[in-house]
Amino acid sequence: MAQQQHPETAPQPGVRPPATTPLLAVALAYLTFLSGFLDAVSYLGLGRVFTANMTGNVVVLGFAAGGAPGFSVPGTAISAGGFLLGAALGGRLVRHRGPAPRWMDAAIAVEAAGTALGGAFELLGLSHYLTILVLALAMGCRNAAVRSLGVADVTTTVLTGTLTSIAADSRLAGGGSTRLPRRVGSVLAMLLGAMAGAYLLRTSSVAVCLLAAAAADLVLLFAYIARNGWRPAAAAAQDEP
Repeated sequence: MAQQQHPETAPQPGVRPPATTPLLAVALAYLTFLSGFLDAVSYLGLGRVFTANMTGNVVVLGFAAGGAPGFSVPGTAISAGGFLLGAALGGRLVRHRGPAPRWMDAAIAVEAAGTALGGAFELLGLSHYLTILVLALAMGCRNAAVRSLGVADVTTTVLTGTLTSIAADSRLAGGGSTRLPRRVGSVLAMLLGAMAGAYLLRTSSVAVCLLAAAAADLVLLFAYIARNGWRPAAAAAQDEP
């Protein structure tokens, strides 16, 4: 019997996902690390607002709407709206750029631009709401692209399902999953990213943290370009080992 894929990780109709190559595995771990980093910076530095983890953001919105002190209804609403807009952009990008990995190039470029713009807004002393908007938009675009890859247990922004799978498919539960290293790696990547974001924010500013994240995105983008060149998308996908 064919194994069913979770709808959140299933490839999109008409889009052929690539094999999980070493470069793609490293890229996804790298992006998961950056998700933890950016959520630490946004939550701790921008008024308790998540810009990558929308599960947490919806809960925070509930706190704010319920009158809990220290939370912002406008901030969390702007983040959720920006994320949805970014996800729509990412969906359009995937459908119009053909097979992977070309849409990942563009999604990482959008993320780099969003984090750099957020850092510039902070340097200029503009409203945190503008920073939240561009960060959430960038993360929504990236999340839509990663979702379309159809790599099981890797969303780069949400770990609830991953943690559930670690326990539910463990030997203790009578399972024998071969995906444990990937799942544990995702959890560790986000944990280390959050630790790095919290530490850097203690020793610098939100602007510095966001510009550092933009630089990290550019490193990954250049690695993708170096690997795939500027060939047509279909040829780049076929040449993946």
